[in-house]
Amino acid sequence: MAKSPEEMRKDMIEKLREKTGKTLSQWQALIRAAGLTRHGEVMKLLKGDHGVSHGYANQIALAALQPEGAPAAGSDGLVDAQYAGAKAPLRPVYEALVAAVKSFGPDVEFAPKKAYVSLRRSKQFGLIQPSTGTRIDVGLVLKGVAPAGRLEASGSFNAMVTHRVRLAGPGEVDAEMIAWLRQAYEGA
Repeated sequence: MAKSPEEMRKDMIEKLREKTGKTLSQWQALIRAAGLTRHGEVMKLLKGDHGVSHGYANQIALAALQPEGAPAAGSDGLVDAQYAGAKAPLRPVYEALVAAVKSFGPDVEFAPKKAYVSLRRSKQFGLIQPSTGTRIDVGLVLKGVAPAGRLEASGSFNAMVTHRVRLAGPGEVDAEMIAWLRQAYEGA
């Protein structure tokens, strides 16, 4: 099974000292001392002045510019942040979707991002995104399936998926929704 982006990031961070001569903490201290606040500035410093390769420079910059106390990439804190405040009533919908997807098999991976949770197997097959205070959008990769009823074409929603289903309550995580999720899972 291919590594998830979070696993690849973790591997890079673990190899930082070996590949760049400094730990992440040392790089973060150097960047803070330089007073840099923009990704491009940090990349220029790391690549130009320190000879760090693009991939490692990007990981260092992302970590160094992350606000204090922000949840780490791929952490459950990101999910908590997604369902805080006005979107808190949507958490039961998210939990119902997670329970359904977990039942498909042990190879399901949930990869939280800032605005959504990626659903992965050997590759991404869907995503769960609290889009408004009253709606979760479920993106699905269902190539060759015609949109019909609740199963809409993804349109401009997200280029990583082919379809979208809008959900307002946990009762809408019904047999039809679970069948679409399973179909996307089996296609991954």
